Amino acid sequence: MKGVHTAFYLVHSMSSKEGFEEEDRRAAAAFGAAAFCAGVKKIIYLGGLGQGDGLSAHLRSRQEVGRILRESGTATIEFRASIILGSGSFSFEMIRALVEQLPIMVTPRWVKTLTQPISIEDVIAYLMQAIDVNVEESRIFEIGGADRVSYGQLMKEYARQRGLKRVMISVPVLSPRLSSLWLGLVTPVFARIGRELVEGMRNETVVQDESALQAFPIRPRGVRESLQRALVNEDRDFAETRWSDAFSSGGSEKKWGGIQFGRRFIDSRVMHLLSPPEVAFRTVERLGGMTGWYFGDWIWSLRGLMDLAVGGVGMRRGRRDPEHVLPGDTIDCWRVEAVEPGRLLRLAAEMRLPGRAWLQFELQRDGSGSMLRQTAIFDPLGLTGQLYWYLSYPLHQLIFPGMLRGIAAATQVTR
Repeated sequence: MKGVHTAFYLVHSMSSKEGFEEEDRRAAAAFGAAAFCAGVKKIIYLGGLGQGDGLSAHLRSRQEVGRILRESGTATIEFRASIILGSGSFSFEMIRALVEQLPIMVTPRWVKTLTQPISIEDVIAYLMQAIDVNVEESRIFEIGGADRVSYGQLMKEYARQRGLKRVMISVPVLSPRLSSLWLGLVTPVFARIGRELVEGMRNETVVQDESALQAFPIRPRGVRESLQRALVNEDRDFAETRWSDAFSSGGSEKKWGGIQFGRRFIDSRVMHLLSPPEVAFRTVERLGGMTGWYFGDWIWSLRGLMDLAVGGVGMRRGRRDPEHVLPGDTIDCWRVEAVEPGRLLRLAAEMRLPGRAWLQFELQRDGSGSMLRQTAIFDPLGLTGQLYWYLSYPLHQLIFPGMLRGIAAATQVTR
């Protein structure tokens, strides 16, 4: 920390197998002591909202860390927030998992607890503006969005924006402890941390002291806009992901259904081509229409007929140009979403699906030839979408490798 003026503390040890409170204490004390010895002028810390003596261990630990940092001798700005609406926020991911996977939810009492969710963009704005705040003594700021809602209302709004119909049946006998065990069965990734989070959901997490609105020019968004922006930002960030960077050139470990990346399913494959990227891209660019899909055209035609039968576009639209594509062009049942000549082609599915799908081709130079990565991406809509993906996976195992081999043959590659 030598030469550092402002240090951020965004650490939480709750993923530890046991004793996260003690780990939090040791980590905060070590950080505070190091900051003081190095002459750091300010610590900015993000903690948790909650009042009263009956706080859960999770919220109690969050506030204890703030106290330890304040007592370190370095002026500390502590922000206390409730649920942060954005990708990666554990509370948000837990609520998302429940809504995505459970068409009917038996809900315990904690779904009626009030909370004041805040957009991740607004949290970052507070953290960044705190850098320029002159403080001679430590301050605590409670921050929250424009709306106070129950956890049930938050889940219903998420379901509405995702186009999911969800039924909630209130059962007063399910305690937070029992519902955390139920959560672990439904979404195993939360089995360890979810219990502590659910225990904390019995505590109201709303702003009581609105001094942050006077100290900062930020006016946080409401729940509807925060969720909308979180989902849009996820889509944008996901679309910009280079799968050639995300996976090694040899591919990642496969399992039934491919690889799960957030809430999306990924089937990504690579093949070495002897042709350079600019040559190989011309083959990729001719996909669909009269050229066909380089493998299993009769399967694609059958899929198109099935789509027409349920009111979809089918495979009858063809192409605007047999050789070249532009963003917005249609290719059979797909629409061109992005084109980077010699590097990338991304198609978005317009057939009727219980979710959203993309097919992406990336090319990068590999010696005198190129490496082609073909990636199928599916964003399932609830449990129906997940079932669709898993039931379709055997067919994917036939079509996607066949397409790669067909593209390779069309570029006169033998490997």
